[in-house]
Amino acid sequence: MSAPSLTLGYVPGATPAKWARIWAQRHPDVELELRPVAAAAAAEAVRAGAVDVALLRPSADTEGLAVITLYEETTVAVVPVEHHLCAADELAAADLDDEPTLLPLDDVVGWRDAPGVVAAHRPETTGDAIELVAAGMGALIVPQSLARLHHRKDLGYRPIVDAPTCPVALAFPAGRPSELTDEFVGIVRGRKAGSSRGQAEPAPKRTAREKTLAKQAARAAAGKAAGKVARTPGKQGRGGRR
Repeated sequence: MSAPSLTLGYVPGATPAKWARIWAQRHPDVELELRPVAAAAAAEAVRAGAVDVALLRPSADTEGLAVITLYEETTVAVVPVEHHLCAADELAAADLDDEPTLLPLDDVVGWRDAPGVVAAHRPETTGDAIELVAAGMGALIVPQSLARLHHRKDLGYRPIVDAPTCPVALAFPAGRPSELTDEFVGIVRGRKAGSSRGQAEPAPKRTAREKTLAKQAARAAAGKAAGKVARTPGKQGRGGRR
């Protein structure tokens, strides 16, 4: 019988290291295999069973999957460091209105009304688009993690304050998850070691009448206890009267 394992797919820019470290601490006997997947192929990889769970961008087709949004990424514009847009700490969408922009075929921002003048040629990948930005062919709008992933000394990036954010989510097959998948979901959601989804629910809040009756019962019990103490004779010393 093969040893148990869990396969986690992750798209470019996603960072599973933190959760992988926690998994290794809690389940040293269960391998967590990390498998990079293309953004456009991540959802299908989960549906096909190539990976058990995936960190992906939910702009992709997620039919048949359970999806938990984890965080939202800032959207940035990547330009050459000598570009005038790099002079500002942050940008507005309007700052890009007249700028030539590149839209790669693997775009993950999905900004329908994105600013700029989109170049007729669409590079195949974000990496290809980065090369064209460095060559002065235009700006590139991406999630901040992809700008960091493709960092170059001759390029800079600035946040676009009024751009839509780019969510990153955890996806796994819809329905009842396997025990290992459920454990990984719990880690991602911050579930403590040893805790259980099956733990009892917190007791419901008592009504005002229930609180009053409880106080009366407590006072009555305290009175009975005091009476017993008063009726109990104290111990006499060795030289006391008999």
